[in-house]
Amino acid sequence: VQLQAFGGGLVQAGGVLRLSCAASGRTFSRNVMAWFRQTPGKERQFVAVIRWNGGITAYADAVKGRFTISRDKSEDTAYLQMNSLQPEDTAVYYCAAGNPAWGTRYYARLCGLWGRGTLVTVSS
Repeated sequence: VQLQAFGGGLVQAGGVLRLSCAASGRTFSRNVMAWFRQTPGKERQFVAVIRWNGGITAYADAVKGRFTISRDKSEDTAYLQMNSLQPEDTAVYYCAAGNPAWGTRYYARLCGLWGRGTLVTVSS
């Protein structure tokens, strides 16, 4: 099973991007899919998570109201719609999947499947 994230790119401040995270290979069960981001020299930062069954979502305060996570179970894909992008959103964005309990503070540690990152650059 692999996760592949794509959709990153260069955008001006105030712009929009939509990231996709597609699962391929054999079918696998998961409780959540999530997005994280990382800039050089900093720890990976939680961005958003969606409960695979039920669609409940949660967001980091820094992106709340601007980013929307969603999923299409038929396509086995999660999305991150990013609006009103700001230079501080510049990072490599990673998607992940796994079976952490909903509401945990440790999504990054407990998601066992990760995709390669996709770079998002927001110019001022």
